[in-house]
Amino acid sequence: MPGYQSLADILTLEQTPLSARPIAPDTFTMVARGAAANPAGLALRFVFNGEKPTESVDYTYAELMARLHQTANALHGLGIGPTDVVSYLLPNLPETAFVFVAGQAAGIVNAVNPLLEPAQIADILNACGTKVLVTLRAFPKTDIWQKVEAVAALVPTLETVVTVDLLPYLPAPQRLLVSALRLGQRRPALPGLRVVDFYDLLKPAPANRLATGRTIAPDDAACYFHTGGTTGTPKVAALSHRNLTVITSDTELLMGSPVETGPLVFFCGLPMFHINGVVVTICAPWSMGHTLLLGSPQGYRGPGIVANFWELVEHYRIGLFSGVPTVFSRLLEVPIAGRDLSSLKYAICGAAPLAMGLIQEFERRTGLRIAEGYGTTECACTVTVTPFAGEFVAGSIGLRLPYQDVRVMVLDPQTGQYQREAADEESGTLVVRGENVFHGHLQPEHNQNIWVDNGDGAGRFYNTGDLGRRDARGYFYITGRQKELIIRGGHNIDPKVIEEALQLHPGVALAAAIGSPDPDAGELPVAYATRAPGHAALTEAELLAFAAANIPERAAVPKRVYLADELPLTAIGKIFKPALHKQEISRVFGARLATVSGLTVQSITVRDDAKRGLIADVVASSKNGLDVAQAVHAALQGYTVPHEVRVVG
Repeated sequence: MPGYQSLADILTLEQTPLSARPIAPDTFTMVARGAAANPAGLALRFVFNGEKPTESVDYTYAELMARLHQTANALHGLGIGPTDVVSYLLPNLPETAFVFVAGQAAGIVNAVNPLLEPAQIADILNACGTKVLVTLRAFPKTDIWQKVEAVAALVPTLETVVTVDLLPYLPAPQRLLVSALRLGQRRPALPGLRVVDFYDLLKPAPANRLATGRTIAPDDAACYFHTGGTTGTPKVAALSHRNLTVITSDTELLMGSPVETGPLVFFCGLPMFHINGVVVTICAPWSMGHTLLLGSPQGYRGPGIVANFWELVEHYRIGLFSGVPTVFSRLLEVPIAGRDLSSLKYAICGAAPLAMGLIQEFERRTGLRIAEGYGTTECACTVTVTPFAGEFVAGSIGLRLPYQDVRVMVLDPQTGQYQREAADEESGTLVVRGENVFHGHLQPEHNQNIWVDNGDGAGRFYNTGDLGRRDARGYFYITGRQKELIIRGGHNIDPKVIEEALQLHPGVALAAAIGSPDPDAGELPVAYATRAPGHAALTEAELLAFAAANIPERAAVPKRVYLADELPLTAIGKIFKPALHKQEISRVFGARLATVSGLTVQSITVRDDAKRGLIADVVASSKNGLDVAQAVHAALQGYTVPHEVRVVG
């Protein structure tokens, strides 16, 4: 298998300066180069309905470039220039990919999660200064257009809304039905705004050249991604063309060139509002002339996609796919027998750690090893990944990518400033430096304490907020998080969203939200709260209903809310979340083990470990001959929090 195998190989690659490598100056040129290498090849295949997995809408590279030219020129015609923002609020569609790439040739692209509530969407559009919004036309069983109707009047900079219609993707009978339902309805309209159909807009636009007259500089802003923020302005990361072209070239070094690998089909099931979806499964394949297979507007969540995934692999000869732990867990439930999976070469898991039992079972059933990776939006996606051609190390997030300076540092716990480099196997803060790293968030208030300077004169490091360690071979491991994000199946949740909502309730004195370990999602949001004086009758059920009604992000609604007499506090009165995390792990593991017949658990103690982060020590016994250790391991399989068992009695 091509690609580098070890840290020594990466160091050899780096003997060629990055400036000497043939990296495209901008993302549009990057895709154009890939197309030029394979103009008649298939660039894009779109499976609209996962329940009809062998039906697809296809585009050659020549057709893709025509669409990209038209889209860039049409957006330019709407007034989008180098510093203007075109946002998209779309599911996974070919048009989403067209806007992501072509919008960067005209101006700056902002990807927005359509699952957010209107107030959050409006805040993001205002933070970005959106001028054009590309979104979905009103369509049965979708609420995106209704959200746009609520948002439009709240964004003063918005001038034009471009609608994408799902109608052409429907089979003929359904297309006729939806067309009939629309009879007598007015075309989409919004007061004071120009509303135009996507393909009506493209028709007069040149398809064979860029008519923008723009020269794109590598450091020009290419795209904005919302990464959090619930008080004041949203936190928006600005990525440059250079950030994206460098990280994409790293993918080729990881995999090997198309000459080495042959043509590959990349499957995209992750959302295109997320950095992984657009970098790993749009930029990477299109930069090398490979094929992108787009699996349903809802990605992995679409009807039939997971259930028919192995048929998709067999029919389209998928070579690479990436997912989050929940995807791999669900795929293990899908029968494989009789399917030809010989095309599969790479499976990548990111966003959250995978349980070792799941990794082993997946490899046993498919013959495919899962490469675990780690990254952040601020670093243009990937920071470390298991080398495809190298050693797979259990529990590791792999080696750093070439030309990225990834280190573990010991920082001052009060100021966050550099103290020293961590030794091998010593836990510290993961920091990153390189041309893939962004220059900062749009809002200055979000750039405080995100940089670390070690005084070597070679530039600042980005503080990821994650805790990790590195072994002597250069493999990295996550040991915890300094930042408080809850990661639910790859979806980043800011706990402040939950805490601020709960604190609106007059009966709540203090509230804290944390991630609860879950074998499928990795983490689920839960909250702890204390009652305010005079509210002794307040119940957990009441608070859970209040949270659901007041949290704008559905994925952030806590699964459980616990009322406590008091919450653990630091010496200065702040809620001490590490203690809550330990308490929650003990509670979840205790409840899981209580279902094991014949097992008696004496205690569960969660402790800190310098190498592995939090570890649950389980003390248990049995009087009926049960293999205690095996029973505990089986019950806790799937959880990413490691455990150790001591048998007594």
